[in-house]
Amino acid sequence: MVKPNIILINCDDLGYGDLGCYGSKVNETPNIDKLAEEGIKFTSFYMASPVCSPSRGGMLTGCYPPRIGFGSFDEDKVVLFPGSPTGLNQNEITIADQLKQSGYTTKIVGKWHCGDQKEFLPTNYGFDSYYGLPYSNDMGRMIIPDDMSGGTYVLDEDTKKIREKFPPLPLIRDDEVIQEQPDQCGLTERYVEESVKFIRKNKDNSFFLYLAHMYVHLPLYAPERFLRESKNGRYGAVVAGIDWATSVIVDELKNLGIEENTLIIFTSDNGSNTRNNGSNAPLRDRKGTTWEGGQRVPCIMKWPKKIHSNSVSDQLVSSIDFLSTISSIVGVEVPKDRKIDSLDFSEIIYSPDASESPREYFFYYKQNNLEAVRNKKWKLHIQKNGKKISELYDLENDISEENNLYDEYPEIVKKLMEQIYLCINDIGDDFSNIKGKNVRPPGKVENPIPLTEFDEKHPYYAPMYDLPEWG
Repeated sequence: MVKPNIILINCDDLGYGDLGCYGSKVNETPNIDKLAEEGIKFTSFYMASPVCSPSRGGMLTGCYPPRIGFGSFDEDKVVLFPGSPTGLNQNEITIADQLKQSGYTTKIVGKWHCGDQKEFLPTNYGFDSYYGLPYSNDMGRMIIPDDMSGGTYVLDEDTKKIREKFPPLPLIRDDEVIQEQPDQCGLTERYVEESVKFIRKNKDNSFFLYLAHMYVHLPLYAPERFLRESKNGRYGAVVAGIDWATSVIVDELKNLGIEENTLIIFTSDNGSNTRNNGSNAPLRDRKGTTWEGGQRVPCIMKWPKKIHSNSVSDQLVSSIDFLSTISSIVGVEVPKDRKIDSLDFSEIIYSPDASESPREYFFYYKQNNLEAVRNKKWKLHIQKNGKKISELYDLENDISEENNLYDEYPEIVKKLMEQIYLCINDIGDDFSNIKGKNVRPPGKVENPIPLTEFDEKHPYYAPMYDLPEWG
């Protein structure tokens, strides 16, 4: 069996409506659109969480985030912050671990966000090498907004200086900081260069490249070349940056003669925050919510001669299914010594019209609260932000979740509530004050140390960022 190379491209905050092949009229994405034309596009694909750290941890381990202690973090934070004592437990098994078993060379380029202490960096989780940012690009030395909606930015009353937060943004190679406050306008180019070097070095071996883009997370630092051509301001420019990066990688595979033996997966960690003209259209709401706009994201796969061109699947699948699906493709057994949520949907990849999803239900968690469940076309919401609600939607005919059918289909509600109770007993729910029977703790370290510390005498690229955007 010739094992395929696997490239997983994971964007940051890219919305369902941000790509041309998903309906965007303002963002230019010809190369990503071509991926869809030459492969399969999923229209009911869900990330494990509507925010970064839980989404990434869930995708890599094949688990709903609360199962691995990644529902919420220190002092109930929704994501991991610099210097946190928490990270992915080293006993968890990742996609990279699975592929290492099968003889793959593995690398992550870009955003990690599963813990920034040395014990929690990617080389402890099946990755041979790492180059990138350990957390979000807005967690460096930057201006702090007065609110989360991009409002006004004022001077600190005591110091009369612009208020700032976080230590300098660290760029890491393996487990060492190699630069502080890197120029974000040029960082995607550096990610692509690092990716191409890795592909060239391993062209004769099976490799796994996890490219986790900085874009389109705030702040939006876009190269001038993309700004000049954008019809959608800085947002359209950074989307164009992702499209350019995709084209370089695909062209490199062609030039090396390994395109036909490479599976490319393109997706996003959660929905758009909808600022700066980001779009989840036609879905309801945004990043950070369990409405469709928070977790239903683009997913495209291309694998010449294995995946039929111009395929489209509306089957219910999720990022937590990558672990089982990729393991099946390369012939590695999934872990049997623990509970995981991943299901193998490889048959849909090969025969989208002939195969049904193995995923009957998808559960929408926000932090450690179970807020909704989907089965086929039906989605039931039971709570939002700690308040009970009773809303049922037919997503097949009402993708925007506008027409509440809760009172019209009591049998559907009953069936879905039965699954809700089973899930809560299994994984837990803070709102119900129930701890799941099959959950595992995250990793913890004592006396965590931030990777960087601000030094007034250090020659940073910029003493502070000039884009006061916090995402």
